[in-house]
Amino acid sequence: MKKMITMSLIAAATTFAFGSTADDIADLQKQIDKLKAKTGKINAQSANDNIKWGVDLRTGIDNINYDMADGKSYGNDALMSMRLWLNMAYAPDSHNIFKGQLSMNKAFGADFGMADQSDMTGSRGFGMGSLFDWTGNEALTDNELKVRQAYWLYLGDKAFGADIPWTFSLGRRPSTNGFLANLSQDDAAQSPLGHVINVEFDGLSSKLDLSNVTGVPGMSFKLCMGRGSTNATPLFKDAAPYAENGGLENIDLAGFIFEPYNDGQFIVKTTYYQAWNLPDLTMVANPDFNMGVAPTDPLFNPVPVMAGPFEQVGDMEGAAISVLVDGLTEEGYFADAKVFGSFAWTKSSPDAGKNMLGSTESETGTSYWVGAYLPVGEGSEYGTVGLEYNHGSQYWRPFTYAEDTMIGSKIAARGDAFEVNYTYQINDALSLQARYVGIDYEYTGSQGFFGGVSGGAMKIDDVKKAAGMFAGLSDSDQARILTSLNSYYAGSFDGQSSMDEMEMAGAAGMMSSIVEKAQDFRFYLRYRF
Repeated sequence: MKKMITMSLIAAATTFAFGSTADDIADLQKQIDKLKAKTGKINAQSANDNIKWGVDLRTGIDNINYDMADGKSYGNDALMSMRLWLNMAYAPDSHNIFKGQLSMNKAFGADFGMADQSDMTGSRGFGMGSLFDWTGNEALTDNELKVRQAYWLYLGDKAFGADIPWTFSLGRRPSTNGFLANLSQDDAAQSPLGHVINVEFDGLSSKLDLSNVTGVPGMSFKLCMGRGSTNATPLFKDAAPYAENGGLENIDLAGFIFEPYNDGQFIVKTTYYQAWNLPDLTMVANPDFNMGVAPTDPLFNPVPVMAGPFEQVGDMEGAAISVLVDGLTEEGYFADAKVFGSFAWTKSSPDAGKNMLGSTESETGTSYWVGAYLPVGEGSEYGTVGLEYNHGSQYWRPFTYAEDTMIGSKIAARGDAFEVNYTYQINDALSLQARYVGIDYEYTGSQGFFGGVSGGAMKIDDVKKAAGMFAGLSDSDQARILTSLNSYYAGSFDGQSSMDEMEMAGAAGMMSSIVEKAQDFRFYLRYRF
């Protein structure tokens, strides 16, 4: 169309060049004006009818290591990965905006995509796109594009008739890389506070900008609600698709974010949330357990219990206050420096007869997190160095499963975690980063769920001591205790061993799966435009 219009203008100009009257000139000018107006209309329509795309491609290599409680170590010297984000945005007018993000995240030479886990006992793990969809784009999977974000945002002018700008958003929300967690990722902060919430979820949010009516810079209040899991049955699973399955209940989360002050340099954010019907694995008797044969016999199996299906164990609530100072001075070196501090709190509420975090009582956990980001050279000419430290107590349990490290969430650590990173912007589109994360766990269950099986918060030194006591028993006593443990979880306890003895056996069985220390060193090249 544009080519045809240009040719028409050339033809008109050629005709004019070979002689014309005053009426011809006036008529020609009208034609030119009409064609110009038509061109502008076409260009405007074309711009509004197309989604604006952006590309974010990160290629990284990780050196990871795990030190286990039984003395063994596991790792990977060179885990190569590629993460692709295709960003979408479209605004038909000044009030309505669509934003979306397609994602691929895979290891070089691997496809970790697995079968559906519709009954929560299959091969596909937590967070990889099954009934729990919290880390579907953060975990390494396969080379397929998945929807990481897709939401509609409405921008309103006056809420309740007052000078209160407001927003409403609905869809697959930007709920990872939140405030403070974004710094080490070299990204803009997303919606939640990264100290307590860093998972993918589907839901809604609505924000009121209170700065005009209060006179306080940046004051705002934001309501957030989401669903982390549905109990609807999938299509073709039974005769009543999408009905409630009668098993696990929906997992829901609701909360608010209140910013009491934000002038761009001094930023204070607070949050509170509650989550309902949270899950954990169960422990069941191992049907293949057999201590009654020789160790060389193929039927010999000394493992008395195994992980069973999920069950829901109770509710959680949490809160955080986070402060960032973006520029310590008005001028000079520290004008580009950032420092932050954050304190967070969580509290469990077990259902009757259930165990949460290793306790049948309501337990409180806390965490603090501090850090600094310092420029290298004037105006960060040679990049930025980041330093972070966080500590979590015994019963600390945030929703940070999607935090971007290969060794799990450092913010979730019941113990100490350290980070140092260096980020350098090579040119407008290309950057690099070197990042080290080290975690020293004091209690078990930091990367688990919400119950006593995978999320139980036991002091690791106590587990090692109990396992050592079991190892010192005779073979016959060990066999007796393991048999009792198997019968206990099978619901037919033989009474031949005490609970203390079975706890020692349980501790011995846990040793190979308890991580005491974890390290992740990553280097990446990243293209964004």
